[in-house]
Amino acid sequence: MTATTAKPVHSGFHTPPLTRDDTCATHGPFEARCFLGNAWTACPTCAAEEKAREQAEADAKVRADAVARWQRKIGEAGIPERFRERRLATYAAKLPGQKRALDFATTYAAQFGEIRKTGRSALFIGLPGTGKTHLAVGIGLEVMEHHGAAVLFTTVMRAVRRVKDTWGRDSRESESEAIAALVFPDLLILDEVGVQFGSDTEKLLLFDILNERYERRRPTILMSNLALDDAEEGGRVVPGIKSYLGERVFDRLREDGGQSVVFDWPSHRKGGDHA
Repeated sequence: MTATTAKPVHSGFHTPPLTRDDTCATHGPFEARCFLGNAWTACPTCAAEEKAREQAEADAKVRADAVARWQRKIGEAGIPERFRERRLATYAAKLPGQKRALDFATTYAAQFGEIRKTGRSALFIGLPGTGKTHLAVGIGLEVMEHHGAAVLFTTVMRAVRRVKDTWGRDSRESESEAIAALVFPDLLILDEVGVQFGSDTEKLLLFDILNERYERRRPTILMSNLALDDAEEGGRVVPGIKSYLGERVFDRLREDGGQSVVFDWPSHRKGGDHA
C-alpha cells in the first residue's frame, strides 16, 4: 500500500486527510481516507449500497404506513368493500352519456380544492346498474387520496337510522351529535335518496342534515333511482326527486354551479361494468 505524504498522526484531525490504497473483497481497489485519528473509510461502493438499502427500507415503511392509513381511511369512509376498487380510471364509458358523466366526475374530483370552499354539490339520477355508485365512490377515493378530504359514504336509511337511534333512552349519542357526524365530512356521498319515497320524518331529518351542510358549504353527492320530475303513470302521479327533496333543498343543491347528472342508459349490472 502507498499513502500520501501527509504526516501520519494518530490523533486529532488530519488536514488534508490521510489517504492510502485499500482493497474491498467485493468491489476491488479503492482509496481509503482518514480524517480523524486512525479511523479509515471503508469501501465507498459498499457504503453507497448500504445507504441505498437503508433508504429503500425506509421508503418501503413509508409506503406501508401510507397503505395502512389509506385502508383505515377507506374503512372510516363507510365505502362498502364491494365498491372500494371502483376508481374513475376503471369506469367503462362507451356511450356518449357515460362519457359525459365520467367527464363530470373527473372534473369534480380534480377541482375539489375549490369545490370544498363553495360547497358545490351534485345529484346523480338513474336506474340501478348505470354506474352512479361507481362514479360517486371514484370521486370519493380521488379526493381522499389527492386532497386529504374526509369522505363519508352512506345511505339515507342508515343516516336517518343513526339519528333516530339517539332517541332511545340508552343512547350514548345525542341527536345533535349524530347530525354533526353527518355534517362533518368534507364530502358526503348519500345513496338511495327517495327509496320508497320515505316518511315525513325521514325527509325532515334529511333536510336538517343537508341544510346544515349547505350552511357550512360542505358539498354533497346524492344518488337516486327516482326521476328528476314527477311523472304520470296509469293515471297516478309518480313523485320525482324534486318532490322528495322539496323545493328549498333542491334549489340549494343547484347553487354554486350544482348539477344534476342523468344516467339514462340501460343497466350494465349483469355484465359487471357498473353499479
